[in-house]
Amino acid sequence: MGNGTAFFRPAGLILWLSGLLCAGAVAAEECRSDSVDLKGAWGTARFTVEVADEPAEQAQGLMHRTSMPMGSGMYFINERPRRTSFWMRNTLIPLDMLFIDAQGVVKHIHHNAVPLDETAIPGGDDILTVLEINGGLAARLGIEAGSFVRHPAHAAHAPVWPC
Repeated sequence: MGNGTAFFRPAGLILWLSGLLCAGAVAAEECRSDSVDLKGAWGTARFTVEVADEPAEQAQGLMHRTSMPMGSGMYFINERPRRTSFWMRNTLIPLDMLFIDAQGVVKHIHHNAVPLDETAIPGGDDILTVLEINGGLAARLGIEAGSFVRHPAHAAHAPVWPC
């Protein structure tokens, strides 16, 4: 499954989505630094993430990658909540960007960021974390602003969905 292409076949995508959206599975698993849980009226999901919490990791992001497995992402963690903006310089795959406040509430979603586009993508003020996932996936799953996120990065900020 290395590059996640198996998930583009309809049967594989349906099977993967049904497992991803299983509410009991996410609720029962422990909160881990290498995964991000989301929940909302649409259901629940868990993504395995690479954490970018150092300036060099954040500057590199997902640049120069030609693919990303469907259930994966990158989780950018700011030192403190701040105005956050991204661009797609040297990023070869379309991405959805979920901008999340300190309490773990998705404040804004930028859908299908265009590869290689250097136009600023503003996420808003008081953003602690940003989850980047494959472009189009947030809409397919129904993830929307107001959804809750669970990750240890939010523990010190009175999260709405604590670990």
